Amino acid sequence: MWHYLFLAIYIAMIIGIATVTKKRIKGVSDFLLGGRNVNPWMSAFSYGTAYFSAVIFIGFAGKMGWSFGIPTMWIVVGNTIIGSFLAWQVLGKKTREMTQRLGASTMPSFLEKRYKSKNLESLTAFIIFFFLVPYSASIYKGLNFLFEGFGISPMNAYILMAALTAIYLYFGGFIAATLADFVQGCIMVIGVLLMVFFLGSNPEVGGFSGMLSNLSSIDPMLVTPINEASFIPIIGLALLTSIGSWGLPQMIHKFYTIKSEKAAVSAKWVSTAFAFIITFGAAYIGTVSRLFYPDAASKAAAGLTSPDMIVPKIMEIALPDWVAALILVLVISASMSTLASLVLASSSVVSIDFVKGRLKTDLSDKNTMILMRFLCVLFVVLSFILAIVPNSYVLSLMALSWGLVSGCLLAPYFLGLYWKKTTKKGVWAGITSALAIMLGGAYYFGINSVYMPAVGSLAMIAPIFVVMAVSLITKPFEREHIEYIFNKK
Repeated sequence: MWHYLFLAIYIAMIIGIATVTKKRIKGVSDFLLGGRNVNPWMSAFSYGTAYFSAVIFIGFAGKMGWSFGIPTMWIVVGNTIIGSFLAWQVLGKKTREMTQRLGASTMPSFLEKRYKSKNLESLTAFIIFFFLVPYSASIYKGLNFLFEGFGISPMNAYILMAALTAIYLYFGGFIAATLADFVQGCIMVIGVLLMVFFLGSNPEVGGFSGMLSNLSSIDPMLVTPINEASFIPIIGLALLTSIGSWGLPQMIHKFYTIKSEKAAVSAKWVSTAFAFIITFGAAYIGTVSRLFYPDAASKAAAGLTSPDMIVPKIMEIALPDWVAALILVLVISASMSTLASLVLASSSVVSIDFVKGRLKTDLSDKNTMILMRFLCVLFVVLSFILAIVPNSYVLSLMALSWGLVSGCLLAPYFLGLYWKKTTKKGVWAGITSALAIMLGGAYYFGINSVYMPAVGSLAMIAPIFVVMAVSLITKPFEREHIEYIFNKK
């Protein structure tokens, strides 16, 4: 009964947030950016909860943690240092300053102003809206086996999560999402710490030293930090999920909204600590799961036919009921926070960058708000439909989405902030190369291949060099435009 109690409290909290924040929405800026006045702690938690969803606790922990053991800690290092600390250090203040000065409220609008291209704005809006749907679907699917373990119908759970996300976004927009992110982030931290404590105390694990000894007896490779079996999949996923955050619009959006450039410094440290706690907890539970199911035969005997089933099963057999119930709310919190960020990022690019930016330039703020709210609901519905399609793994959907979206956007965005010689043709070449690598890799290896994270990483890194190479041999922007963009007048 613990899970029903915690779920009831959580649902009441979300509805309360939607009710309170509804009155604070005065226009598009409030709905989308929170008036660019979000304090550093809330910005940091909003960034972290958008970063980590059910994918990391279910797909990542179950598939990578069980398969490779201690080497998965490299992903913790990457997500903490590259995905959080360096992302805030390199991109935070610069993004906030430049987007506010240029009047850009979305990534496509920034790219349009930076590269003077309406076509680029429309294309990137299309990429963001449609290719983030698989990622949002993976968030639903990450809850599937978890809810089954508690005797709750996954379909009912999907509907509940979709409805709650739509409600608080529809009424409160980014303000509601940020407040919910802070509360949900606190739940995530408490839940992860409890999970690590109780699992570490379990006789099957025997503490940290016992864990290493027991893993080594199963397979020495599980405690070898770098080995041939794990190198490509682990490094591929570490790069995908660490560098990928630099080009995902729902992550970059957090930099637009922070209260000041000075506040970004505080947010950087809070976000880094949050990332370490969450990623370490996920890697830890995935690694110790191998002690409960040492080989494929033991997994099959327990009926674990999918890697996404492992963590829910561990929760069922190794944690006290009240802790397991709290972890259920933890995963829901992580999932809804990420889903809300995806929905807001996707609906805003279509309404602002495509409809208002291209089709109906005189669209009023009131009608823009109506359109954004409609698109929020539409995006939730589309991702829900994809989530109920069978035979698609959580981690695979995430890898496809991150590789496509961040691959297309990272190079134009990052180089657009710092490299004055970036040209429009260079950007188009970079986007083309990202699409070719990602779609070609998915076709050649298959979407569920263990190599897809590495393909996604290549799709994000290679376009940087493509953009630079093509930019060096194509016509640069006029000096006046570059001086305007970089505020050199």
